[in-house]
Amino acid sequence: MSWTYQAPVADMRFVIEQVLEAPSDWVFRAGELDPDTAGAVLEEAARFAADRLLPLNAVGDTQGCRLDQTGRVRTPEGFAAAYRQFVEAGWPALPCEPEWGGQGLPMLIDAAVREMLSACNHGWTMYPDLLHGAYETLRAHASAELKARYLRKLVSGEWLAAMALTEPQAGSDLGLLRTRGEPRADGSLAITGSKIFISGGDHDLTDNIIHLVLCRLPDAPAGTRGISLALVPATLPDGSRNAMHCSGLEHKMGIHGSATCAMQYEAATGWLVGEPNRGLAAMFLMMNSARLHVGLQGLGHQEISTQNAVRYAFERRQGRSGAVAGAAAPIASHAAMRHLLLRRQALTEAQRVIAYRAAHALDQAAGGTDAQARQQANALAGLLTPVVKALLTDQGFLGASEALQVFGGYGYVRETGIEQSLRDSRIAMIYEGTNEIQAIDLLQRKVLADSGQTLGSWQDEALAEAGRCEAAGLGDFAIMVRDCMAQLSEAVRAIREAAQADPDCASRVADEFLRGVSWAMMGWAFAASARAAVGCADKRFAQAKLARMRYGLQWLMPQAAVHWTRVRAGVSGWSLPELDGEAA
Repeated sequence: MSWTYQAPVADMRFVIEQVLEAPSDWVFRAGELDPDTAGAVLEEAARFAADRLLPLNAVGDTQGCRLDQTGRVRTPEGFAAAYRQFVEAGWPALPCEPEWGGQGLPMLIDAAVREMLSACNHGWTMYPDLLHGAYETLRAHASAELKARYLRKLVSGEWLAAMALTEPQAGSDLGLLRTRGEPRADGSLAITGSKIFISGGDHDLTDNIIHLVLCRLPDAPAGTRGISLALVPATLPDGSRNAMHCSGLEHKMGIHGSATCAMQYEAATGWLVGEPNRGLAAMFLMMNSARLHVGLQGLGHQEISTQNAVRYAFERRQGRSGAVAGAAAPIASHAAMRHLLLRRQALTEAQRVIAYRAAHALDQAAGGTDAQARQQANALAGLLTPVVKALLTDQGFLGASEALQVFGGYGYVRETGIEQSLRDSRIAMIYEGTNEIQAIDLLQRKVLADSGQTLGSWQDEALAEAGRCEAAGLGDFAIMVRDCMAQLSEAVRAIREAAQADPDCASRVADEFLRGVSWAMMGWAFAASARAAVGCADKRFAQAKLARMRYGLQWLMPQAAVHWTRVRAGVSGWSLPELDGEAA
């Protein structure tokens, strides 16, 4: 049994070109980019991911990272060489603006590339995954001097970036952080403090790592209103090493090839990014980019684990075939396995549509000619981001677990490969804001805060898709989408009314609301994919796609009712019982 990967380029192009019809918007970002050129980019990324990164996946898991005698982090064998090839091929610059040395390609194409990289080697992909967020943060908030010094190096990938938020006492609650930034006479800051769980805080892939560090200036207000952001390079402009070091590496359940560092800053030299005490707002650009990429990690795990489970299910023969007396049948023929594998295929493909829609919204926000349209697209990207992060990472872990079930006992041993995917995928539900925090972000900040206007705009898009389905002869999909939108609207109305008298209502139902929205979006994705399949020239592809989307409609969508039932219970006056601490 070997762990393999065949990039789903045909399905990626189907989503990009026929479901989302995205190429009509690309002219504003990439000039003459056409679907065939974009397809060639995806094919080349597929080769790099499968040929270069996949063989290093088990190596990274087995070897892990280590601190050498000098206190520097060494990555697994082959990681640094693969990264050099990644940079030489120009992949880091793919979605960045030409002004800073980027290629100006759509974020949507970059999202598809990220999915492939994560599928083949999650641990390795952690290193370049933060680059684009750092680029966006500095481009929007850094001084002209800092941009001139650092942006091109980040865009090219010559230097990598790290995001230093978490401290031992300050995880999700960043208001508790203690790292200090003391102003110096030359305009720099002396950064002192400890950070933990810093992905790529130190490594041997590049000779400089740009840390974006949250800190407090003297006399800063308490809580999150007193947080500033500093750029702290591992190597200073004069070539000397900054006063910072990795004080330890975490020994983790998964992603062993990613260096998860405890970092110590000892009056390290840094420079303020953006306005004093406004660092969290600046850092959100990096965090939102990271959350989209984390969602794509979950999608990548689903794709590769499902592919390998399907292949194994056709190879493994058990039981008896009715056609040939006494002959064992492939387990793919058994109803339980067919359900499991169809479920994984349908869900993975639907989530690809949702994730790519979020990336396309970022393209529309960056390049639209109409200011109002750009603002609406940016709001839509903000709405979709917590759904993409939470839904795709939940399903990434669940998908790997279900795929492992197909392998039976063989799945529980290392040689198969699926157990690594299960371990690696679990972290994505936690970092870059736990999925519970994503639920609160979605309901309180993205829905209730704007009275549901952005969500309503997305619902209008979904209802328009229902009309297109009806016109294509897919009335059952149209009915399903309209029912989903009605349930969603009713849930928002009920929560808004209940929250006026019960301030705890929103937090009580946030998790179930996010799951309900996730199913509504998957229903839209099933419908949009079915509609696009009707007009697809590849009839074999279209028939198989339509069958999977109809399976999602008929067999999977009833799950949505469970979450809306719980939301209704949560807003009807029901309250959570208190926990019995003594029972622990």
